[in-house]
Amino acid sequence: MTDVLKAKDLVKYFPIRSALLRRTTGHVRAVDGVDISVLEGKTLGLVGESGSGKSTLGRVLIQLLDATSGSVHLDGQDITEMPERRLRPMRGEMQMVFQDPYSSFDPLSTIAESLAEPMITHTTMTGAQREKRIGELLELVRLRAAHRHRYPREFSGGQLQRVAIARALALNPKLLVLDEPVSSLDVSIQADVINLLQDLQLELGLTYVFIAHDLAVVRHVSDRIAVMYLGRIVEEGPADDVYFHPKHPYTQALLSAIPVADPSQRGTRKRIVLAGDPPSPANPPSGCRFHTRCPYVMDICLTKDPADFEAGDSRVACHLHTSGPTLQGGSVKELIPAAAPM
Repeated sequence: MTDVLKAKDLVKYFPIRSALLRRTTGHVRAVDGVDISVLEGKTLGLVGESGSGKSTLGRVLIQLLDATSGSVHLDGQDITEMPERRLRPMRGEMQMVFQDPYSSFDPLSTIAESLAEPMITHTTMTGAQREKRIGELLELVRLRAAHRHRYPREFSGGQLQRVAIARALALNPKLLVLDEPVSSLDVSIQADVINLLQDLQLELGLTYVFIAHDLAVVRHVSDRIAVMYLGRIVEEGPADDVYFHPKHPYTQALLSAIPVADPSQRGTRKRIVLAGDPPSPANPPSGCRFHTRCPYVMDICLTKDPADFEAGDSRVACHLHTSGPTLQGGSVKELIPAAAPM
């Protein structure tokens, strides 16, 4: 299999401007040197707290936002430097499904009009061909073709998210970036939408980047998981390896926050509460960006930014694997936390 998507040293900064003269006084480092790749037909789960840069990364990957530097390759072609006249035909190859389905649709347009819009913009299909395709899309996401005449307000959140998925599939894309696609839905509806996405992936050979903050959901849908903190990937590897054998303290903390479903097992998992809030991406800490909240912080963490440590099919950016305990790719679960940093 080949990489459908590959990003190298990807950076996205947003300027901070003064209120009076509109001069640039700094930058928000939303994405700060990210390397990822996704194999054809596979799912990369992207997790992290709010403000970690996940959604911004997703938008840069499909060029809804221009990268400050770095590269994104889709099917081997660098789309970050591609002029708009060449990029426009490729937009059908990469689509996005957003978190809130209600804000994703024009409330004054019928579902048929919304589904037809990408076909009108990017294809030469006739009206009859578009009508046929709309019916196929609705049936593909397990809705009735007759739903085409309804307005967004006439659907539940789960139904409208299915319509959003149908619209994303209108141009037969290879890549879907799913930005928190189930976080606004009830738990029972979440399962239906996730099962639909998995069925569509098998049926159509789709490649997914699945963005979420819930590691339990991400583990269920992903082949690999990338954990993001303050604009950077701190750990990446096979889903089960990240879930059961976390190598970074931040991953361990995220896992400890997952509710235990089995009542008989409650109290068996120790909750790791990180000290304070994440630092500002406009002024990240020196050294390791996680050192202000890390329960295993060492002197080297305050001054030196950790490089990626390769551990088999995984990678982790943490000094614990090369200094101090020298885990050498082992699970951070082997350690006993020190006192929380002040």
